[in-house]
Amino acid sequence: MRKFNIRKVLDGLTAGSSSASQQQQQQQHPPGNREPEIQETLQSEHFQLCKTVRHGFPYQPSALAFDPVQKILAVGTQTGALRLFGRPGVECYCQHDSGAAVIQLQFLINEGALVSALADDTLHLWNLRQKRPAILHSLKFCRERVTFCHLPFQSKWLYVGTERGNIHIVNVESFTLSGYVIMWNKAIELSSKSHPGPVVHISDNPMDEGKLLIGFESGTVVLWDLKSKKADYRYTYDEAIHSVAWHHEGKQFICSHSDGTLTIWNVRSPAKPVQTITPHGKQLKDGKKPEPCKPILKVEFKTTRSGEPFIILSGGLSYDTVGRRPCLTVMHGKSTAVLEMDYSIVDFLTLCETPYPNDFQEPYAVVVLLEKDLVLIDLAQNGYPIFENPYPLSIHESPVTCCEYFADCPVDLIPALYSVGARQKRQGYSKKEWPINGGNWGLGAQSYSEIIITGHADGSIKFWDASAITLQVLYKLKTSKVFEKSRNKDEKPNTDIVDEDPYAIQIISWCPESRMLCIAGVSAHVIIYRFSKQEVITEVIPMLEVRLLYEISDVETPEGEQAPPLPTPVGSANPQPIPPQSHPSTSSSSSDGLRDNVPCLKVKSSPLKQSPGYQTELVIQLVWVSGEPPQQITSLAVNSSYGLVVFGNCNGIAMVDYLQKAVLLNLGTIELYGSNDPYRREPRSPRKSRQPSGAGLCDISEGAVVPEDRCKSPTSGSSSPHNSDDEQKMNNFIEKVKIKSRKFSKMVASDIAKMSRKLSLPTDLKPDLDVKDNSFSRSRSSSVTSIDKESREAISALHFCETFTRKTDSAPSPCLWVGTTLGTVLVIALNLPPGGEQRLLQPVIVSPSGTILRLKGAILRMAFLDSTGCLVPPAHEPWKEHNVPEEKDEKEKLKKRRPVSVSPSSSQEISENQYAVICSEKQAKVISLPSQNCAYKQNITETSFVLRGDIVSLSNGICLACFCANGHIMTFSLPSLRPLLDVYYLPLTNMRIARTFCFTNNGQALYLVSPTEIQRLTYSQETCENLQEMLGELFTPVETPEAPNRGFFKGLFGGGAQSLDREELFGESSSGKASRSLAQHIPGPGGIEGVKGAASGVVGELARARLALDERGQKLSDLEERTAAMLSSADSFSKHAHEMMLKYKDKKWYQF
Repeated sequence: MRKFNIRKVLDGLTAGSSSASQQQQQQQHPPGNREPEIQETLQSEHFQLCKTVRHGFPYQPSALAFDPVQKILAVGTQTGALRLFGRPGVECYCQHDSGAAVIQLQFLINEGALVSALADDTLHLWNLRQKRPAILHSLKFCRERVTFCHLPFQSKWLYVGTERGNIHIVNVESFTLSGYVIMWNKAIELSSKSHPGPVVHISDNPMDEGKLLIGFESGTVVLWDLKSKKADYRYTYDEAIHSVAWHHEGKQFICSHSDGTLTIWNVRSPAKPVQTITPHGKQLKDGKKPEPCKPILKVEFKTTRSGEPFIILSGGLSYDTVGRRPCLTVMHGKSTAVLEMDYSIVDFLTLCETPYPNDFQEPYAVVVLLEKDLVLIDLAQNGYPIFENPYPLSIHESPVTCCEYFADCPVDLIPALYSVGARQKRQGYSKKEWPINGGNWGLGAQSYSEIIITGHADGSIKFWDASAITLQVLYKLKTSKVFEKSRNKDEKPNTDIVDEDPYAIQIISWCPESRMLCIAGVSAHVIIYRFSKQEVITEVIPMLEVRLLYEISDVETPEGEQAPPLPTPVGSANPQPIPPQSHPSTSSSSSDGLRDNVPCLKVKSSPLKQSPGYQTELVIQLVWVSGEPPQQITSLAVNSSYGLVVFGNCNGIAMVDYLQKAVLLNLGTIELYGSNDPYRREPRSPRKSRQPSGAGLCDISEGAVVPEDRCKSPTSGSSSPHNSDDEQKMNNFIEKVKIKSRKFSKMVASDIAKMSRKLSLPTDLKPDLDVKDNSFSRSRSSSVTSIDKESREAISALHFCETFTRKTDSAPSPCLWVGTTLGTVLVIALNLPPGGEQRLLQPVIVSPSGTILRLKGAILRMAFLDSTGCLVPPAHEPWKEHNVPEEKDEKEKLKKRRPVSVSPSSSQEISENQYAVICSEKQAKVISLPSQNCAYKQNITETSFVLRGDIVSLSNGICLACFCANGHIMTFSLPSLRPLLDVYYLPLTNMRIARTFCFTNNGQALYLVSPTEIQRLTYSQETCENLQEMLGELFTPVETPEAPNRGFFKGLFGGGAQSLDREELFGESSSGKASRSLAQHIPGPGGIEGVKGAASGVVGELARARLALDERGQKLSDLEERTAAMLSSADSFSKHAHEMMLKYKDKKWYQF
């Protein structure tokens, strides 16, 4: 690969970097300190942005269809989306451009096509014979509203019912209207004085295609003779009709009504129904009518050869069942099963063995589309068990609150998670295979493993296998198990700062190599988990409580802040959890009766059984301070090699040694600066400014009472043994003001705290609230304008690494880099004891190094490169089973402190051999270490702000990927920060996207596109090119089952498949042309796509052609055989006839 000098790169920088910034960059190279040459392999041609796949349950579903031959299921939604499901792993997402709701879907069975009817009165024909389906034709109705469609099996004529009660007929091949129209007034004639309402049902008689059954909303049903163009029979009922279904013999049909009744009609007896059933009505004595029930929204009538028919219906419950869940009712003979559903039923379909409507249906399953789930019921087994759903449709089981994406994980990780997750599976599912099994899988070109982790509102965490554009749940962890659940609403002394979802996950920090997991929740709690394959019972859950204060000291803070005193070794080396008593409450707070030193949640005191998988190592909770709730955690990091976890919020930062179960660092953000604080932060009044969102500000003089686990500057407290009289008076005055202001604000604080937690907790009840999170939007948030912005500096990014902490360092050492919302980066040095036993006995020494770097906007992400430009990952331990006997563990402990790193050689070099990459909301900088010179700088956006920035590897190179609130996705080379990609993709329309968007290695990214769906995309050119191969095929060549054998006489007299020549009836020659103003034909873009799809599937096409030829040859040979058989039978018949004639020629009639 060609090497080039960075200076030349700077000279040749293209658009995206101003000349002023170039000058600035070049000024940052002192003459005597030249940058080393770095290989940069990534170019703009390596990048291309495209959507790959969408996973999850279709949001707001509205329509359902099934192809019984291809075994494909289609779901339409209220936003115009179309989701197609074949066998597990074969899924497809399409979108109607108009975004109008899908009201109905109809497959052209076994043709590889689908018709969709939309709420904007358009019909669309989709071609499913290509990997990415496309619209071939569209038809827009101009004068009428479409209400119902019906496409008979093996017909090309689609019946379209309208709101006015008319029926139009569309040729699905050309997508043009026939001149044949059934007008509502001709259909009902004088049977009703008023308009019958919209068409709610159309179907042809299974035994006679020339007879069309039309259901009108008002309760009128008409059997229309297509040939004679008049109604044969009219059936009237007092109640509105919701749906109609035929018995397969075509002699009876069933209607469902708005009063909860079913009426069964004989075709030839229009006067009254043969039978009226109220499935859920209470049968009253004295022969009175049963009480009316809720409407039966849909009914299906399915027959079996060997037993009673099935009548399956949704709705129809009695009105007194308030609060009862929605039900599907299955009536089979004398038994009635009522199956309760978790959500309301949108639609259902019965899956049958045959696609022919005139044969015994033999139903085997029911697909039920619910508002938020898809359920498949096995009709063949007793008790009607459900099938285990293999699709990843449970993403939204509890609303997703955060998301992380990891590509190129260790190979043993997915099997390990799968093995512990397999034990969590529910029992009682149907024993049969999932019946929706159409399509074929794509070729998995990707060989690396990918994992998605989702955090949820109920405190659960799900791990998903996302390898090769599929998705499968691996393992589910419930973080709420460590907390006491309140039995009733009165037992809520602590969780009242969050009215709902107190366990919601806000941040996930995961180390795939060591399998250490750390989460931060909405109730200001942090839980650290270890992975184990052994079950354990934890007698006492290890717990720490941290009192994270926010204090404004005098401006002249002495430099003693550089090395704050450490906690006493005895306290910090004690592996027992620190009891709450170690946080003494102040006398003022107890006299006021304010809540103090109390966490928001109560940890369980009873022993906890922990199954194989992730097991609780330590629970850390921030506590209330003098009536103020703790502030939500804004950043989190865990490091398995150091045994440390660190987290921060708008009050400050805390670091915990999870091996020794001790708090190492507990500092306000300002105290991190020491004497280097660039801001003047004097208190504006004796009572500090309160954040309107109920922020946990503490009182000025509370610094006098310092908990044991708090590291502070010795001079920052206000209690000094040498106080003068003036100071004493001032303190008394402050104390009085404080007590008054506390009483005044106590109620306000609690109310505002409740309100702010509601706003900040991302649930899907308020997806479009324009409330920007404090973590990335301080300057735009109205809630901060009334207070001193500097005083609310929050910790926004944390990164453990082994690098140069100070300019004078000659070798890298463990440290923590801290980024704040004001664009400051501070470095904290870590002095770790040796590994093995010493690590558990000696304290970790933590001290701010004094290094300070500045950027515009809040810091989002930090990473480190070595002298060759390779990413230096944080040190980590390889995973090992820790629940094993002690003697085995001894050998392993020696490895404890050996960090694993990609380029170990870099730590031995003494020259300027590392780069820090820092990305903020506004800009990115690359800093040379240890000199701390700014080597490169790029202003990412002036008018917007970066929501997510990740340093990722792609095609053997490293780049910075950013997603801006204005919808742009950008990538920059590293270390030179050359712009490589800038594409307008998706503007920030709601907080959900901002909360869940993430980039990962190998050009992958994702976000939550709706409350129930994950959209994956790629910014890699290579993945875009391979995508066509990786996608599954929906359509596969399958032979249509043979039509039922109907016998000679039935075929002669009973109508049937050949009884109606629709072409003759609906074609232009007999029915004329339709009015041009009625509907407008729009050609679809599917043509070009079709060519692409065909080019990619040449082999498939050849196979189809071969199969078609085979079929044709087989049919021709069958025909020849039949013709020969008919000739021989005709020949023998003529011989017999001749013999008979000769025998009886001369006999008289009375001689016979």
